[in-house]
Amino acid sequence: MSTVSSSNSSGDEPNKKPGVNSEECSHLLEANENGAKYGSRQAVKIVKTQDNVNDSANARPQDQENLLGRMVHTSTENRSKTLPQYVAALAAAGGAFAAGTLLGWTSPAETGIVKDATAYDFDVSSTQYSWVSSFMTLGAACVCIPIGFLINFIGRKWTMLLLVAPFVVGWALLIWAQNVFMMYIARFILGIAGGAFCVTAPMYTGEIAQKDIRGTLGSFFQLMITIGILFVYGIGAGLSVFWMSIVCGILPIIFGVIFFFMPESPTYLVSKNRSDAAVKSIQWLRGTEYDYAPEMEELHQTEREIRENKVNILAALARPVTIKALCISLGLMFFQQLSGINAVIFYSEAIFEDANTGISASMSTILIGVMQVVATFVSTMVVDKLGRRILLLASGAVMALSTTAIGVYFYMKDQDPASVDNLGWLPVGSLCIFMIMFSIGYGPVPWLMMGELFATDIKGFAGSIAGTTNWVLAFVVTKTFKNLNDSLGSGGTFWLFAGVTIVGVIFVFLAVPETKGKSLNEIQMELAGNRNASTMQPANGEPK
Repeated sequence: MSTVSSSNSSGDEPNKKPGVNSEECSHLLEANENGAKYGSRQAVKIVKTQDNVNDSANARPQDQENLLGRMVHTSTENRSKTLPQYVAALAAAGGAFAAGTLLGWTSPAETGIVKDATAYDFDVSSTQYSWVSSFMTLGAACVCIPIGFLINFIGRKWTMLLLVAPFVVGWALLIWAQNVFMMYIARFILGIAGGAFCVTAPMYTGEIAQKDIRGTLGSFFQLMITIGILFVYGIGAGLSVFWMSIVCGILPIIFGVIFFFMPESPTYLVSKNRSDAAVKSIQWLRGTEYDYAPEMEELHQTEREIRENKVNILAALARPVTIKALCISLGLMFFQQLSGINAVIFYSEAIFEDANTGISASMSTILIGVMQVVATFVSTMVVDKLGRRILLLASGAVMALSTTAIGVYFYMKDQDPASVDNLGWLPVGSLCIFMIMFSIGYGPVPWLMMGELFATDIKGFAGSIAGTTNWVLAFVVTKTFKNLNDSLGSGGTFWLFAGVTIVGVIFVFLAVPETKGKSLNEIQMELAGNRNASTMQPANGEPK
């Protein structure tokens, strides 16, 4: 954590300068401590103009004051705590955990609903069950844009708390469904809640975190989704569909109780002219000894610029920097969904069975879930050290090789089943490597960067567009996968995904900027073409 070094002369040094007496020094020191004299703008302005201050005996009073203010400001150690930020980010990611159980529910529930037909008093065909699965993605796609407006209207915190209601209602309808149509409605409502979290939680985390840990905290979202998937796989192996759904329905309530005690985003509070509340939020997140003035100044400055240049949504979307950010975010979402992740998961049980591993279908899904959790956890540890680009490039390259290998296996199997009798290790190894690399790069990073790339005034709407695109693509890939398989064959389908992933690697190399260690404002400047990010003011309270 970078801090401003402490000076031993904070009290005596000013008195050595001609023209500044001890009474003025004492007054200005006291004013700085109270935040009255050197609040936000003044403090940052003083540091910026330090080289222009005339500290001679004939200096103007304003310059003397600026000089003293600079000394006072730089003599204060900026102690920032990170633990509260981890707590808030994990609390927000609790909604992602609930969304993960929603995503993973269909796999363990299929046996009791379709194969054994014991979960409900009515029958559900395989085709109907595929729609039960897909309606979740439709609900998520439909809510992403409306949630962008709600986020800016009532705030990030209260938006996420309100999402507890559709979560509970959706699970209740699913638990006590009387027909397939009720299951469709339930999954659609649950998709609304899950999709809204995919937009709101990354945005909230990106705004509460300091830039040196923002990548780690942002990765908590995908990590908790994978833990949620693994959790439902685990309880699904031992519980009936009814009790598994009951447990999943309780989780959003637990999230709501915990997240109620978390602070609102300072960025949102400043945008609503609630500066006192923003200061309290920052102090909750950074600690009471943290010098909040520079961070508040930057938030106010950003908000002033937004108000002075306020435009409608269409005009904001038409800005070159927004178009560039949107292209990057949509591109990452596109290549994430067309990397073949759904196909690999769909074929995972068949791959384990063909390899004669002796692992049951339920255990194979749990094993995949474990690999996802471990790899995503590794990603959270290295994303702020290695950077976003290197994770995406390495992830994409290895994933392309893995899907190519799986495609070779299924192509050979389609041509001559006997030719792959001794190659069961190939698809199993490729599947495991694919899942690990996806969870390190293309799984978490697109969602993380969605919260980093957009300016404050358009972040809610643009992030919603990116989220909608992701869920629409998930629906399209899921519903067209069987058609692709029938027309291209299993091998050809995996090769298609491999080719798309290679294009994704090229896209990342040419178009995606590195956001590691940069403030949100610095990222905007780089997207606008100014790569001299070091000359910019610090964001989120990180002094240079």
